[in-house]
Formats: sequence, C-alpha cells, structure tokens
Amino acid sequence: MITMEDIIREGHPALRQRAKKVEIPISQDVKDLGQEMMTFLVNSQDPELSEKYDLRAGVGLAAPQIDQGLRIAAVHIPDEYEDDSPIFSDVLINPIIKRQSVKKAALPTGEGCLSVDREVPGYVARSKRITIEYTDLNNQVQKVKLNDYSAVVVQHEIDHLNGIMFYDHINEEDPFYLDSDTELLEFED
Repeated sequence: MITMEDIIREGHPALRQRAKKVEIPISQDVKDLGQEMMTFLVNSQDPELSEKYDLRAGVGLAAPQIDQGLRIAAVHIPDEYEDDSPIFSDVLINPIIKRQSVKKAALPTGEGCLSVDREVPGYVARSKRITIEYTDLNNQVQKVKLNDYSAVVVQHEIDHLNGIMFYDHINEEDPFYLDSDTELLEFED
C-alpha cells in the first residue's frame, strides 16, 4: 500500500526528469502500480482511512512522485454532490493532450501537490478545456474531454511526467497576475 512515506518531495531529482513511455500492451507490474496509485487516492479522500494511515488528501498522483520514472498518472476527482460517482477517475498510461483551449483557468486558492510540503502562493494558468488520449489499465485507448477543475488536475499530473512542478508556471514578479484569457474557477461552498 502506498503511503505518504512513499511519496518523494520537492528537491528529489526524479521529480525533474521526463518519465519513460510505458510499453503497450501494459504488463501486470504496470497494472498493479496503477491500481496501487488509485487506491492511495481513494484512501486519501476517505476521512477514516486518511487519518488511520496519515495520508494527505489528493486527487492526482503521478508515478514519478513515487520514484517510478514511468508515464503513469492516477486521477480520482470526487463529485462533492454525488458520493458514489466521481467526476473523473482513471489511471492514465502515456497520456497526451491532443487539444487544448486558448482560454485559460486557474484555481482561486492556487495549486498544491503531495510532493510539496509548503504553501506556494500564486495562480497557475492552465488550459480551461483539454482533450486527452491515453491507454487505460485494460489496454484500451481512451479519448476524453475535460474542462475546468478536471482539466487543471490532469494537466498538473502530465506536468509531473515531464519533470515540471506546478510552481514553475507561477509568475515570479507577480504571483497573482492573470491575463485577459484566464479566469478564476469558482467553487461552491
């Protein structure tokens, strides 16, 4: 079982390396790794399990964050209004952004990361809408359109596969700068 002790932190060289493409069809080892990553995310969002195992809640985890240099990311975004059906949940093998909008979006609270143990203030402008293509754990090619929060999360994870940290996108001179093509996403309380 993956715990916070397995997640490497900023400064570790593996977080700055480009992950290797996974061979298709995927091996049982890759399938097992993807399932473990997804289990971590689901457990981290469960109040009892996260407390029991001292897990920080996460909606995405990329293989480089557990020192595995492979192009694998798990994403599990719960729907706050529907307990049993997430907004988007899958293990992405070799994900590629096929299309992206010119319109950008940023989270009003900035972004966080399981590999970063500090607050990093500032907006991260990302494409508001993306179309991704990836192989799932059943060796099936998936093409999915995502927008708003889901698009932001998946772009954050794909960045990890390319050795990019979220704070690399923050404007150094003015961390809260937004251009006219970027909107702040709104969340219900």
